[in-house]
Amino acid sequence: MLKRLIALLVVSLSLMFLPSLAMPQNVEESFKKLFPNIPVESIHPTEIKGIYEIIVQNQIGYFAPEPGYLILGEIIDKDGTNITTKRRNENIVSKVRDLPLDKAVKIGNGNSTIYEFTDPDCPYCRRASSFLSEKTDVTRYIFFLPLPMHKDAENKVKYIFCSNDTAKAYEEAMHGKLDNKKYEICKKPEVDVLLKTHKDVSRKMGINSTPFFIVNGKPISGANAPEIDKALQQK
Repeated sequence: MLKRLIALLVVSLSLMFLPSLAMPQNVEESFKKLFPNIPVESIHPTEIKGIYEIIVQNQIGYFAPEPGYLILGEIIDKDGTNITTKRRNENIVSKVRDLPLDKAVKIGNGNSTIYEFTDPDCPYCRRASSFLSEKTDVTRYIFFLPLPMHKDAENKVKYIFCSNDTAKAYEEAMHGKLDNKKYEICKKPEVDVLLKTHKDVSRKMGINSTPFFIVNGKPISGANAPEIDKALQQK
């Protein structure tokens, strides 16, 4: 995570964008010299002259080599498009090929593919799950990201992993059938390992909130049923 804030960039909707320039070879060297403790993953020029996009632990920031500023904030173009969010989502989608699908809870065998990042105690996750359960021509790969605010979420994920029918156990949890009830959780070490794997998947993807979906290659944040439907129609 970017911890050192040098300056905050606020780009107004009226900002005039300039043509993208090729990145000088010394930009990366300059960044490493100024911020040696920040492990930058990539640096690319933006459409703003003298400003470069940096990715650090899946988070997007910006670097201005001339004054030597590290910039945190959102870039919004004159049409109201959040360029930072757009690039963050593109970065997430680019990592789909690395998902360990054999570790996911799989539901369905349809023509549309949905990668789902969820929490069994998240109300919006449950709403989205109920909506998706009505879809028949989909294949869902579910990864869990139990959030710290939901104290019983990890136990529910473990319950799902312990089940011989993970898809059924998933539906139980998402429909609230485990809420305020005692339920058995197996003591298998591999369940703890699998839970860690799921958390690591979300971290590596750059996903830190739920629900989050990638539907036929389109990233969708939140239980946005209209957007999910739209993406399902674009096979």
